[in-house]
Amino acid sequence: MTNHDSKKTPENDSLFICWTTVPSKEDGLTIANAFVNEGIAACVQLDGPISSIYTWEGKRCCATEYRLWLKVSGGRLEQARTRINELHPYDTPQWIETEATKVDEKYLIWVKEASNLHRFYKREPK
Repeated sequence: MTNHDSKKTPENDSLFICWTTVPSKEDGLTIANAFVNEGIAACVQLDGPISSIYTWEGKRCCATEYRLWLKVSGGRLEQARTRINELHPYDTPQWIETEATKVDEKYLIWVKEASNLHRFYKREPK
């Protein structure tokens, strides 16, 4: 038996919220603009400064960083993962993604359109 719901289409594509941190507002704006300009993310929000406390290479660190929240359609996740590693100034960037389980339908449609997903799928007449 075939599960028709498992096919990737714009109608069943999910929204993912991905986040990362960068060392400067300028780095954040560079990544945000690239993701939106390339249609990888529908929206990127940049906030900060924030304080990050962590251990790196055996040393306790406290750094001022900026956080990016990226709204990414499920169909763009692979591209987002690749692109963040190309653009990010850290050798090991934080990259966390979570699927949004409840999303307003109008917002989800906007995310898909802003991410240029409709150009990749042939739409059937209603």
